[in-house]
Amino acid sequence: MTNIQNPESNRDIEENKILAAVGYVWILCLVPLFLKRNSRFAQFHAKQGLVLFILEVIGWLIFWIPLIGWVLFIYVIIMAVMGIMNSLQGNWWEMPVLGKYARKINL
Repeated sequence: MTNIQNPESNRDIEENKILAAVGYVWILCLVPLFLKRNSRFAQFHAKQGLVLFILEVIGWLIFWIPLIGWVLFIYVIIMAVMGIMNSLQGNWWEMPVLGKYARKINL
């Protein structure tokens, strides 16, 4: 798991921790994506939340497949909890595997 060092201001992080954490909760990732366009910290976490949300939707579609569905469900839950914890602590934490896809999102 990677903790990215970013020279962003502490003020941005302190002001946007809560909304960054909200970004990991299902479709609520859209809230910081649209409300905090000027916050690099909130956008960073919201984009990861968006990738996680897309994976959740895919997970719902394949949940009936015995092992794959459960493994995917557990992975999504763990990544969401880790994302929430790290954003509330002010960390620029990148999700393993999925973080690289979040970096490619330009909104």
